Amino acid sequence: MTNEIIILNGTILDEETEFSLLEICSICTVPAELVRDMVDEGLINPKGSGPKHWRFTSLEIRRIKRTVRLHRDLGINIPGCALVLELLDELEELRRLSRCP
Repeated sequence: MTNEIIILNGTILDEETEFSLLEICSICTVPAELVRDMVDEGLINPKGSGPKHWRFTSLEIRRIKRTVRLHRDLGINIPGCALVLELLDELEELRRLSRCP
């Protein structure tokens, strides 16, 4: 029997912590241009008046990472990712509602 050690790395984020554009790019390993494209497409909605003042929450991090996976793994463009995420959000909401008594 072989003992195998698996090391997992992760970051625990709460919904109240906010991140700058530079921090979000580092956390998600994406270029700022891609984040701007996601904002323009309505995929994410940071607080603030412009890129220098944008503040992102852990919810945006989750959406960015999902978008990157769709874009990278399935070759879906950013507008297509917006549609896919919208449909996934609707599906999640329907599942949540169906579980409620």
